[in-house]
Amino acid sequence: MKYFSVFLPDPTTNTGPQTAAQREVMNAFVGEAIARGEFLSGGGFLPLAKAGAIVRRGSGETRVIDGPYVESKEWIGGYAMLDYASREAAIEGARRFLAAAGDGECITYQIMDGPHPDA
Repeated sequence: MKYFSVFLPDPTTNTGPQTAAQREVMNAFVGEAIARGEFLSGGGFLPLAKAGAIVRRGSGETRVIDGPYVESKEWIGGYAMLDYASREAAIEGARRFLAAAGDGECITYQIMDGPHPDA
């Protein structure tokens, strides 16, 4: 089963860019996940204000939001596409990820293959 996971870092403990030691720990985590066949793709995000955009549609109009952006407590630090045998394995993978990434939340969604079951 495929899963999409996003990391929301704790802004009180995850501040600034990763140190060399933190990158080493994360690279080891990703290498192990690749070796197990779990990691399909993923990466970290650059700051929204410098390297991204919010495009919003409402009431028939589309606009680009120039700010203010989400509070620092709500920013997404990165994502991963993963392959696990079960929900329990995905939860265990999130635990291993957080041990490497640090404090925060890892929100993991199972990706639906094919039509929605209620369709």
